[in-house]
Parts: sequence; structure tokens; C-alpha cells
Amino acid sequence: MPVITPFRRSPRPSDDAPDDPGTPAAPGPAPLETLRTRLVHWRSWRTRHPRAALVVRRVTTAFSAILVLGSLLLPNTLVALEPNRFARIPGEAVVAAVLLLCLPRVPRLVAAALFGTALGALTVLNLLDMGFTEYLGRSFNLVLDWGLLDDAQSFVADAMGGAAATWAAVGAVVLAVLLLVLMALAAVRLGELLAAHRERAARGALMAATVWMTSAALGVQTFGVPVATTSASKAARAQAHRVVDTLRDEAAFAKEAKADRFGATPGDQLVPDLRGKDMIFTFIESYGRSAIEDPVMAPGVGRTLDASTESLAKAGFHARSGWLTSATYGGSSWLGHSTFLSGLWVDNQQRYRTVTSGDHLTLTKAFEKTGDWDTVGVMPGVQKTWPEADWYGLDKVYDAFDVGYRGPKFSWSTMPDQYALEAFQRLEHGRKRDRPLMAEVILTSSHQPWAPIPRMVGWDEVGDGSVYDGIEASGVKASDIITDSTRSKEEYGRSVQYSVTSLTQWLERYGTDDTVLVFLGDHQPLARVSGDGASRDVPVSIVAKDPKVLDAIDDWDWTEGLEPAKDAPVWPMSAFRDRFLTAYGSVPHPTGAGD
Repeated sequence: MPVITPFRRSPRPSDDAPDDPGTPAAPGPAPLETLRTRLVHWRSWRTRHPRAALVVRRVTTAFSAILVLGSLLLPNTLVALEPNRFARIPGEAVVAAVLLLCLPRVPRLVAAALFGTALGALTVLNLLDMGFTEYLGRSFNLVLDWGLLDDAQSFVADAMGGAAATWAAVGAVVLAVLLLVLMALAAVRLGELLAAHRERAARGALMAATVWMTSAALGVQTFGVPVATTSASKAARAQAHRVVDTLRDEAAFAKEAKADRFGATPGDQLVPDLRGKDMIFTFIESYGRSAIEDPVMAPGVGRTLDASTESLAKAGFHARSGWLTSATYGGSSWLGHSTFLSGLWVDNQQRYRTVTSGDHLTLTKAFEKTGDWDTVGVMPGVQKTWPEADWYGLDKVYDAFDVGYRGPKFSWSTMPDQYALEAFQRLEHGRKRDRPLMAEVILTSSHQPWAPIPRMVGWDEVGDGSVYDGIEASGVKASDIITDSTRSKEEYGRSVQYSVTSLTQWLERYGTDDTVLVFLGDHQPLARVSGDGASRDVPVSIVAKDPKVLDAIDDWDWTEGLEPAKDAPVWPMSAFRDRFLTAYGSVPHPTGAGD
């Protein structure tokens, strides 16, 4: 009787199994062999379906030509993105065609691939220029601005949600890679086409070169633009010059930052005329000249400024206002803050890093240097370590997590301005102290995308911020206005009204005979709101009860009240520090680049 072993089964022989079970299986096809097989299969498909293959070839060639010529003619600003820009002859295409016709096959393939890759990279930079010009009023800086892309993703996350930000980032990376790869393949495709029809291609290149040179010499135009263009070469040169200028500027600015008119002034000779005053320096996010002069925003903002001027006057406060030209536009608020307080023109990230790592005297640090003021910062937009506090001379900084806020975020803004000011009052301004207070306060409710916007509540109702839950939930959604210029303007104007109202009501409620408030915008809003070609001017005001404070700036010719006249003086933002220090009795003791 046979013995049956449980759980064991003899293998079932297959038809193609080797006779000897111990013989190893034959190895699979090599990768190179697989590739050859696929190429043979593709060629046989073209032979079996000649018409379909012809269509594919022609479509591929047309797409390659459109991609390369479109990239060569692509402008770097949205304003210039018009159909007539693509009705021109790019000189770079003519030169590239002649070069590829002259090269043997392998060098031609390499040259075409490199040309296409470079063109893809230039296209990516042109697209970045478009975005930066639209939002920041300047071109993308290849050296300095990569870090701002991180901030852009954070902004999208706050405005549209984390998923949208992730997909936007992934989409941007995929688009950039696709542009590089497809442009290289397109250039190779066109190069091979030229080589396959060398004689006709040479005649065509000669004709194109003749038309291009004739059009350039005679200034021939079509649809209002020159027929002959080298826009791609100009864009590449502009990028290269920007890199070189940035590297040179770094060294020059480092030397400039060492020269300081008040750098060696002893503490007892700094702002002696403000001894005993509580000094509050406040920046209102994106509060620009357009808020006061644009026909969509101006009526509401103007009424708020007039009403606030009147209410402050009833409380005993008076104001003088003028204009400052900001070092930044549309964003990068920290550049405006550092320019205003340092007296240096800090218009890029490298300059910011240079100045904040040095000991150039800031206006806020001047008060700390006297030894007569407690110095604090209220920074609701700061959500990570902020080492610049020492450079600004701030003994204590309250960031987004230090003020006890338990309410909702309002898009990018971590808390309403009214709450931030009430927390400042509770934590610092309202405390009994042995010395007066100097504070730097950043108000963020007017930060783009201006939806949803908080609204004023009773000051006694602010509490821990939970009162804002319903206000945020019922507010306008950022996605509803972010692509609508008119609605963005309307909501931006409302946000400025809210910020100004919060600040001036706080001053009416909590200000004393010794309170001096200096407040200003840090930059204009982006071009979609401020308008193409808008200035970089922002309003600035000084408010006080003590008439001596405003008498000290009589020679500035500023406008009475919170709204500066259109013809009020316009200074560079970097000029304010020295004028302010001089007006209030500071004695210059310069330091130089060699000190």
C-alpha cells in the first residue's frame, strides 16, 4: 500500500518545460535586444500603415516646429503675450538651421539636443518672469529667487488649500521637465528633417536669412511689430546680465551697508526729543497709493481715512501724511520693512541677508540703544524662527503662536488685525512699566488674496478669537475672487479699510498723551489690483497728541490728516530713517566702509 505524504504535490509538467528538471531556464532577452525588437516592430507598423505613419510624421513635425518657434518668440511678460508677437521671424531659428545643415550626423544630434534643452530652460525662465512681473513687479532673479517659490506654494496653500498647492507644485515641476525634454526632442526632429532634405532646406534657410536681414535693415513691421527679431537672444542676455549684476551688487552693497551716518552715535544722543514717548511703528500689509487713488478702491478707503482722521481729532490726536516709494512691489514685505527701518535700499533677498547679518543701525534698534525704552515686536505673520529680531533691536517678539489666538486663519493672515492689536494691548502696551515702550507691529489682514476679510467686533468681545469663527466661515472665498480683477480690487479696498479702522480705533481707545504712532504701507498690491505701470508709492502717517511731535516735522510739508495729498512729497523709503532721527534731535556720528 503506497504511503501518502500530506501537503506535498508533485510539480505538473508543462509542454515547454525542460526534460531535465535540474537544467536552468534560458535567460530572457537582453535590454538591447528588446529595444531592437520594438524598433523593428515600429518600422513594420509604418510599413503596414503608411498613411497613418505619414500623418504621425507630419503632426510630429508640425508640433515640433510650433514648439520651437513659439518658444523663440515667447515674451517674458503677460502684457506682451499677444498674437502679433508670433508673426515674426526669429533670427535664432535661421542661425540654428544653417548650423545644423553644416554638421555631420552625430554632432548635429548633440547640437540640436543642446539647443532644444537651452530653449526649454529659457522658456521656463520666461514663464517665471511672467509670474514674478505679475505679482512682484519685476523679473525672476536666477540667483536669488528660488527660495520665493517655496513662499508661493505656502501662499497657494493658504488661499486655495493644501491639495491645490501640492498639485500646483507637482504640475509646475512636470511642466518644466516636459518643456526641457520636448524641446530637445523637437529640435532633434527638426534637425533630422533638415538633413533629410538638405538641398531644399539650404535654399529655405538662405531665403529666410535674406528676408530677415532685409526686414531688419528696413524696419519692416507686421501687425505693429518688427518682422525680424532676436527676442530669445535678448532674453538670454538679460538673464545673464541679471546674474552678473546680482553678483556685483552683493559686494557693492556689503560695502555700502558699512557706511552709516548714525552708526557711531551714542545712545544718549539718539532721539532725545522723544524721551518718555511710547513709540509704535506699524506696517499695514499691501497698503499702497492705489488704495487711495484708484477709482474702484478710493471712495471707500477715502471715507475711512476721513472718518478716522475726524475720530482721532476728537480723541485729541492729529496726523501728518506723505508718500514713500517702496523698495518692493506686490509682495516680499520684509524688503519694505528693512528698507524703511535701516535707511538702505533693500530690494532683493541677497541685500536683505547682507544687511540683517551686519550691524547697520535700524530705526527700532536706535531706541534700544538708548537704554531708555523697552522694545517689542508683534509679528502675527511669523510662524518660524526669526533671528532678525536682534538686528531690529527687539527684546521680545510675539509671533503667530505667542498671542493666545484660538480663532480661524483668514487665508494667509493668521489672525485679524483687531485681535493682534488687542493682544498687543493686553501683553505689552497696557502693562505698567518703568520705561516707555517702542514696538514694531505688523498688520496682515490686508494680505492677498483679500478673502475672506475679518470685520470689526466690539473690543470687549475679541476674547481668544473664537468670535471670528462664524465671520471667517461666512466670508468670501479666495477662489471666488482670485482671477477677477474688479472683485479683487473691491475686496482689497475693504481689507485696507478694515486694517486702518482697527489701528485707529485701537489708538483712540488705548492711546495716551505720550503715544506716538507711525504707520505706513509696506508695498503696493500686485498689478492685477494696483494696475499695470502703477507706482511703488505707499502712504505714511505720523499721529500724536503732543503738538511738539508734529511741529518737529513742519518742514517736511506733509499733509494734515491721514490721507496724503496727491502732490505731497514723495521720498524713497530708505530716506525716512535719517530724516526721522534728525527731526527728533539725533546727532550724526558716521561710520564708514573702512571703519
